[in-house]
Amino acid sequence: MDIETFELLRDTVRRFVDERLIPAEDEVEAADEVPASIIQQMRELGLFGLSIPEAYGGLGLSMFEEAAIIREITRASVVFRSVIGTTVGIGSQGIVMDGTGEQKEKWLPKLATGEAIASFALTEPEAGSDAASVRTKAVLDGDVYRITGVKRYITNAPRASVFTVMARSEPDIKGAGGISAFIVPADTPGISLGKPDRKMGQRGAKTCDVIFEDCVVPASAIIGGKPGQGFKTAMKVLDRGRIHIAAVALGMCDRLIEMSLTYASERKQFGQPLTGFQLVQGMLADSQTDALAAQGLTEAAARKFDAGQNVTLEAAVAKYFASEAVGRIADRAVQIHGGAGYMAEYKVERFYRDVRLLRIYEGASQIQQVIIAREMQRRGA
Repeated sequence: MDIETFELLRDTVRRFVDERLIPAEDEVEAADEVPASIIQQMRELGLFGLSIPEAYGGLGLSMFEEAAIIREITRASVVFRSVIGTTVGIGSQGIVMDGTGEQKEKWLPKLATGEAIASFALTEPEAGSDAASVRTKAVLDGDVYRITGVKRYITNAPRASVFTVMARSEPDIKGAGGISAFIVPADTPGISLGKPDRKMGQRGAKTCDVIFEDCVVPASAIIGGKPGQGFKTAMKVLDRGRIHIAAVALGMCDRLIEMSLTYASERKQFGQPLTGFQLVQGMLADSQTDALAAQGLTEAAARKFDAGQNVTLEAAVAKYFASEAVGRIADRAVQIHGGAGYMAEYKVERFYRDVRLLRIYEGASQIQQVIIAREMQRRGA
């Protein structure tokens, strides 16, 4: 996208965040639901198609551009981003990267407009960080597969039109090599949803179990048409996904710092604003330093991704640092607000709970550490 067009898009998204999303935060928190009118506006802005090529009706943003737009969106409550997150991520990117021509033509235009919302079904009761231990089975029966298993904590499952389902299709191949990625419409017989999860934070972001009971799909539902490639497809998408999550953290850093600085400037103690006290200044300075360091890592990884270079290490570093940094910034924000920071009336309490998940999904911080160390050894060799 040319610079002028992109800046117009960013300005439009910024106004949407300021005028529509931030004012709706309390409504979403109380109702545990993002209003349908807001989701429709997100469709009209093209936000579901950020990462989908223009040839299929998407905006076709680069990784750097996508990160900038996501950062704008997550200045508002992170739950708004969750509505589009699974579609912008592996819900579309698995098909973009490895899908057949027919799969791309069928699904990408619908995903780009938000007509269809995608959900990624990987995690199971016994498979999370150890994704290669997936137990959901896809048994070949003639020219169809029968899928049976339970998926857990599946974001957007109640909203989903289609699932990307990771299932073990090759029983004789242990580990990652036996897993295939299936495109499964949500209305396929045999699919049912568990009760909505009650979470620490992120009210309005929908997650629940997805149960597959003898769910029949054609063999052509395998992404790319080749069995046993599902895990490889997921790994291809993860670098982009980790940079995306780093950008999510950046947007939340921006908002938390803004709230902290505003409160510290207005709140007076001992006859002066809190910003007059050096220990408060120290917390503000540390937060800004964390945010700028996270920004540098995220933007560098995004530019390297766009240049077609291997960014497995850089993406993991950006996600790891940014998600940990926003946790520190949220903690300081509560401290700067004092007793008020513990009260629901001030949103820092809510953001403090919301940011905690960033250190867990798309690979927990400890998984990122393992990836970083492994990549260091590979490059060193």
